[in-house]
Amino acid sequence: MLLSDFDYDLPKELIAQRPLDVRSSSKLMICSDNHMKHTTFDHIIDYLQQGDVLVLNNTKVKQALLHGNKASGGKIEILVGEKKENGYLCSVKGKHLKEGAVLQLAKGYQATVIEKREDKFLLTFSAAAEKIMNDIGQPPLPPYIKQTAAAERYQTVYAKQLGSIAAPTAGLHLTPTLLEEIRKKGVPVVSVTLHVSYATFNPIKTEQVEDHRMQQEEFEISKAAADTINRRKGRMFVVGTTSLKTLESSCDDRGRVIPQRSLSSLFIYPGHQFKVKIDGLVTNFHLPKSTLLLLVSAYFGKEKIMHAYAEAIKHSYRFFSFGDAMLLLK
Repeated sequence: MLLSDFDYDLPKELIAQRPLDVRSSSKLMICSDNHMKHTTFDHIIDYLQQGDVLVLNNTKVKQALLHGNKASGGKIEILVGEKKENGYLCSVKGKHLKEGAVLQLAKGYQATVIEKREDKFLLTFSAAAEKIMNDIGQPPLPPYIKQTAAAERYQTVYAKQLGSIAAPTAGLHLTPTLLEEIRKKGVPVVSVTLHVSYATFNPIKTEQVEDHRMQQEEFEISKAAADTINRRKGRMFVVGTTSLKTLESSCDDRGRVIPQRSLSSLFIYPGHQFKVKIDGLVTNFHLPKSTLLLLVSAYFGKEKIMHAYAEAIKHSYRFFSFGDAMLLLK
């Protein structure tokens, strides 16, 4: 399977640079095997019935973006990633970083370069990384978003478990009012957790899709969440690719979700045989050649997904993190 088969041309003006004033007013494309409809996100409640279950990823984005300088005065930008045995794996923007270099951060904090690991750096910090992030860090935004003022909205309204470097963006459309209306309709809203790391967004560098290897991401499903999912009387709707990956990573061969806290390196691409039964997936429009585009193609079918993306471009949908959404119905 070739990565180039998952490419498409997107006009730059369709890359959303800021969220809409009202989260649930974004466009929503409803897609099924033989049907396509254009509406707004607040109408998603029309597709839910009493007894259905709605699954969300309640991870919370860390203030993981740090700014500073090298000893030479050159500016650097650090995105603090996952904790390793002897430091933190970080993405660092800055030229000519060497092992042993001490980077100066605000308020007297420092970071030291331990080693380079492919396109990332292993860093240690002069204080607890969590303390530094809380003190001087900023929420990270994807590189294609240039309006930094939008960072305050780069969090779902139900974010609870701190640990991600990126938001589960399909959930950005949900509001407290809409969630309450969904619950009143008799649809339990269940939270699982997957902390989004570099694994989700690392570019695929192999032309042969099957040769790509995903890094691990931490996830957790409580017993209460698993019981609600497994005992449901109706259908299951999942908000976001990370929620779907969490369920699939915890599912046994009978399709039952097993409560656990673990790590997943699952790479889902077309041909994957899903163990968990999903009736509807809410998702945003993803970057060309990305692992997320491959995941939704595995779930819904590559040809149908690429057709839906072409329709979205035709109808001027907004793409990527702050963009519009689609509901994929099986």
